[in-house]
Amino acid sequence: MAERSFAKEVKSLRLGAGAEFRGEGILAVTKALLQSGVAYVGGYQGAPISHLMDVLADAEDILSELGVHFEASASEATAAAMLAASINYPLRGAVTWKSTVGTNVASDALANLASAGVKGGALIILGEDYGEGASIMQERTHAFAMKSQMWLLDPRPHLPEIVRAVEQGFALSEASHTPVMLMLRIRACHVYGRFMAKDNRSPQFSVADALKAPSRDYGRIILPPSTYLQEREKIEQRFPAALRFITERQMNELSPGDVGDIGIVLQGGLYNNVLRALELLECADAFGTSRIPLYVLNVTYPLVPEEWVKFSAGKRAILVIEEGQPEFIEQGASQILRKHEVSAHLLGKGILPMNGEYTVDALRKGIGEFIERFSPGLRSGKAAVRSVKEVPLVSAERLAALIPMRPPGLCTGCPERPFFSAMKLLQREMGPLHISADIGCHSFATLPPFNMGNSIMGYGLGAAGASAFHTDGGQRAVAVMGDGGFWHNGLTSGIGNAVFNRHDDVTIIVDNNYAAATGGQDIPSSRAANPHRQGNNSIIDAVRGVGVKWVRHTRTYDMRATLKVLRDALTTDFRGPKVIVAEGECQLNRQRRVRPLMKRAIQEGKRVVRERFGVDPDTCSGDHSCIRLSGCPSLTIQKSSDPLRTDPVAYVDNSCVGCGVCGEVAHAAVLCPSFYRAELLYNPSRWDRLVARVRAIVIAALQRRGERRRLRYAL
Repeated sequence: MAERSFAKEVKSLRLGAGAEFRGEGILAVTKALLQSGVAYVGGYQGAPISHLMDVLADAEDILSELGVHFEASASEATAAAMLAASINYPLRGAVTWKSTVGTNVASDALANLASAGVKGGALIILGEDYGEGASIMQERTHAFAMKSQMWLLDPRPHLPEIVRAVEQGFALSEASHTPVMLMLRIRACHVYGRFMAKDNRSPQFSVADALKAPSRDYGRIILPPSTYLQEREKIEQRFPAALRFITERQMNELSPGDVGDIGIVLQGGLYNNVLRALELLECADAFGTSRIPLYVLNVTYPLVPEEWVKFSAGKRAILVIEEGQPEFIEQGASQILRKHEVSAHLLGKGILPMNGEYTVDALRKGIGEFIERFSPGLRSGKAAVRSVKEVPLVSAERLAALIPMRPPGLCTGCPERPFFSAMKLLQREMGPLHISADIGCHSFATLPPFNMGNSIMGYGLGAAGASAFHTDGGQRAVAVMGDGGFWHNGLTSGIGNAVFNRHDDVTIIVDNNYAAATGGQDIPSSRAANPHRQGNNSIIDAVRGVGVKWVRHTRTYDMRATLKVLRDALTTDFRGPKVIVAEGECQLNRQRRVRPLMKRAIQEGKRVVRERFGVDPDTCSGDHSCIRLSGCPSLTIQKSSDPLRTDPVAYVDNSCVGCGVCGEVAHAAVLCPSFYRAELLYNPSRWDRLVARVRAIVIAALQRRGERRRLRYAL
């Protein structure tokens, strides 16, 4: 169950030649794959291409009709290894994942694939997660493309160019017998636009055809002496073939402009931001016509020397706009221009930031300084033009001073919240613990109000990250991983490793039934029925299958039971790895599943009960320990109605989903009895109405008696 369904949108994937296709970038990529005759597709979800996997899953019927095999891979390494099908056969294959973390996971398979080379087109669609909106460490794909000699495309965030990049990417791969990487930033994934569709194509050579006539080439095996010949082939054949193809197909774009002595070279993915910055500098119009010549690199690796020399000829200065560091393109360009004795002054980093996302404001400042330095007359004719340095920028620093911080956190009703509340209570009792955290929703426990987690090493590597803390006696280290990370990597690298090396640590597997952090996709242990996948595989059975003897299960919403299991794991005399499976369904996915059913039942006149929780303001002590231990977004404060109380009281707002976490925390921590549970009843029966009437009569009588007593005492 993904966070968003594309069941309606995927119908447009059936459009044929001459029809106009409208939609998001991820839908355009899928349509381009089908138009290119792709034979198989795989991948692993992750921002910013999670929705691409969701589109492919919702389009599975269309893929099947065309004879295209699709699978949601167990990891990025699994997806990359699928491309082995293109080594010996003319099969077009595409895989997708989040870079650069996904590329790191897939690195073994990719390096071997790049060495062996491919016969069919092999396309790797990467969601480049760089900049202020990224969720990972700040690295780029470019270094990996250079290291393994794979070609890197970075198309303009414009649907016709994205579609062209997919189609040309397959052709480039086949022409140079090399895997091709297609990089899509988040704006490219979700930009809306239109293009003229083509007919979908079944693969000219299918997987079934390959199985009928197996082909084997010892020269493609990754063993010496073949590897030495493959390295020579990369340099002597594949690289020149790629340069020829890029030049002949004009994959890079040139905008001539009307200023001859300066120019700008930019990554294709930055095109929209650069044009907007130039427009603000009054050097371009709203339709993309720039006065300054632009050389748009839709292929950022390899660089084509002839194109660079031609663009730079006769220019005094060239500005290279390359996001992130190191400045690979600038370094390569410098080498090309010096080797060809081109005298143009090359600028990039320094006039532009060395690191960070190239927002419109950052580009406006850098490009403005470049213009003022090398072509001040370009803007001198404009009336009342101020220096770029005088123009106020809406920078992140200025916004931070105006807008309160809103760090990411666990959702309202998240089943992981009571678990980490229990951990916090346990540390009050037993002292601080070393906690090896992991990638996933649970990584937010490193932030307030929980503040626990000493390191994060990678998806599913929570247990492995604690492996050095194995001791014979004394305090035990604690590791956390999610169910998605467990199936991705943690079963072998964490649990299996702990068994093999006889660790005495405690590993908690948070089982929320989905890959929740990437949008709620199904995983091997998901309980929901799926017509294309086999779910409901037991994590406990898998853990025991690799040799763990001490395994316990707890329901996260039951904090007393969770506290007891955690205490037992940290104090037991048993020596060896200890695993706790803490289960609770992702509340977002639960609401997506339950709310439509509840709404339908109410409309049909059926009796429906919905739970809500609240705080009695007269009972609330006002110390807010419940908030400090839980941090639920629905748990806030409000002014007390008692004029004698100055401190605000706790309050549960209307976003409450009725999970009961706040009351559980208060109960487990022995805080206060102020929390209450209320039942909202829709379409009540006659019995419900009678009970409500009797309750109202009894309550009214008790209130009148209380009022009489109050008056008696007052007299």
